[in-house]
Amino acid sequence: MTAARRTPPTAPASRAGELTGQAEDYLKAIYEMGQGGEPAATNAIAALLGIAPASVSGMLQRLSRLGLVQVERYRGARLTHTGRGVALQLIRRHRIIESYLVTRLGFDWAMVDEEAERLEHAASTELVERMAAALGHPTEDPHGAPIPTSDGLVDERRLQSIADLAVGQTARVVRMSDRDSEFLRYLAAMGVRPGATVKVAARAPFDGPVTLTVRGKAHQVGVAAAGRVYVEARAGK
Repeated sequence: MTAARRTPPTAPASRAGELTGQAEDYLKAIYEMGQGGEPAATNAIAALLGIAPASVSGMLQRLSRLGLVQVERYRGARLTHTGRGVALQLIRRHRIIESYLVTRLGFDWAMVDEEAERLEHAASTELVERMAAALGHPTEDPHGAPIPTSDGLVDERRLQSIADLAVGQTARVVRMSDRDSEFLRYLAAMGVRPGATVKVAARAPFDGPVTLTVRGKAHQVGVAAAGRVYVEARAGK
C-alpha cells in the first residue's frame, strides 16, 4: 500500500524571512502530531518543543494570520494546505542534512538531530539540494524516516511498532524516533537499526518487558521503548 501524498510546491515563507526558526519548529511539530488526523493540542506542542504552554497561543495566532495554521478553539491547531507545504520542505531540509552529516561527515546517527536542527534554519536551499544530489537523492534519513521530495511527495504510511507485534512474530525495522540520542545509542547497542530483523520471543504480563531476538541474541526492551520503533511485520511467525 502506498500512502504518498502530494503537496504542490510552496514558496517557503520561512526563507523569505517571515518566520523565525522557532516558528518553523512549530510547523514541523504540528505536522508530526497531526498525522493521526487530530489537531495538535496546545499542551502537546509545548511539551514537544520544551516551552511553556502560555507561549504557544501567541505563536499559533501569528501562524494563523500568515495562513499557515487553522486554530480550533479548545482543540488545537492544524496546518493549512500552505502550512503543510512549508512544513514538508522544512522536514526535507532537516532529513537531508542529517543524511549528509552521517554519510559524508561521519557523524554518529545518535547525535545528528540536534546538529541538523541548528543547520536547517541557516542553510540555503541551494546548499541543501546540492547535499541531496551528492547523496544520490536519498529517500530516507539515517533513522529510516521518509524524506519528502522537492515537489511535496512523502510516504505517510501508518506503521506498527514492536510493541504491537505478537509473540513469535518477526518484522523488519523501518524507522525510529530520532529525538533522544541515548535511546538511539541503546538501540544501536542491540543492533536495532533500519533494515534489521527482529523477533518477539516473549512478552511479560502486565506491561512487562518485551524479549527481542536480534542477530541471534536476546534483549529485553520496555514497552514504551518498543513503541518507538516502527516495523513492517513479516508473514507467518
